[in-house]
Amino acid sequence: MITMSAELVPTAPEAPATRLPETRAENRRQVLAEAVALLPALPPADPLDRYAIRHITTLWLETDKTDHTRRAYYADLSAWLGWCARTGLDPLTARRADVDAWKNTLTVTGRDGLPRPAADSTVARTLAGISSWYRYLQSNDVADRNPVSAVNRPKTGKTPPLPALGGEATAKLLNHMENRARANDTEPSWRDAAVVAILFYTGLRVSGLTTATVRDLDTDAGHTILRYTAKGGHRDFVPLVPAAQHPLRRYLDLRAARTGVRPDELTGPLLATMPHPYDSTKPGGKPLAQRDVWFLLRAQARAAGLAEANTISPHTARRTTGTLLLANDVPVQKVQDLLGHADIRTTRDRYDAHRHKLETSPVHALAQLLADARHRQS
Repeated sequence: MITMSAELVPTAPEAPATRLPETRAENRRQVLAEAVALLPALPPADPLDRYAIRHITTLWLETDKTDHTRRAYYADLSAWLGWCARTGLDPLTARRADVDAWKNTLTVTGRDGLPRPAADSTVARTLAGISSWYRYLQSNDVADRNPVSAVNRPKTGKTPPLPALGGEATAKLLNHMENRARANDTEPSWRDAAVVAILFYTGLRVSGLTTATVRDLDTDAGHTILRYTAKGGHRDFVPLVPAAQHPLRRYLDLRAARTGVRPDELTGPLLATMPHPYDSTKPGGKPLAQRDVWFLLRAQARAAGLAEANTISPHTARRTTGTLLLANDVPVQKVQDLLGHADIRTTRDRYDAHRHKLETSPVHALAQLLADARHRQS
């Protein structure tokens, strides 16, 4: 039995200072290469072979994936290769039966620390990740077959409508954050208010916000905009309305005053960690992590008295943005563009599924047809 957990993702050792790459892409590739070097069941790396399996695996992880997807795919691949190593199986000679045998062992660790069978959605996602790896190997003539291609994957069914906050609950949370910031008038309180305001007013994915830098703030045609990295790695931008600008500007002013620079001289993450009050080795200034935003939302939703406090997450803000816009007759195409959905059905079915099903059901057309027929007969 294996456990799909964060423990399967090793932390790559830090490179010596004299060898630090000059660009972010080179740094990412180096970290990925060091992580791939730790994967079991693969032959040793060959620096003279550009098509060696570990090098190809590094490129597979690097290409056309977000950081979240890379972590998930690495964990899935680590689990599969770990099973191969324990059972003495060469992953390049694996067959469907081997993948089926491994699939039957997949477990997850619950909050109680106990393993339990993985959900169908987890199994399906895991198999998709491993299949993607084999397809990439095949496309580079590193593997002859994809043993996952014929494996039956669990049917997960339609994604149910996702929960979102209503308008009143959203306003209550935003007011709480603003009032808290005004009362404290501190850098972290205004930062927290900015986080919540930007998420709920723009519908940004949390990764787009936590990876943004101060230099990503810009103006265009008289609008203040925030440039960000969208899903898939491409760059996009979103306007910041005054209600989101206000807490952000106050936060940046306080941060600039603390660091002894003008606001327009600030650099680094748009939203940064604070210096530790008692530990000089933790000077702050690092980007907020997604887990920081998760804890912030959960804690402040409780403080605001929201009934949804125990289930709120950063993605709740994104769902709320889409749902409220659609419920107030904003065209679905505009909401799709704001949220960056490649397929309009994602916007409609996942953010407005219940309302869409009620209002566009063919029963309405049938009722009208029968009403007209009955009227002609009377």
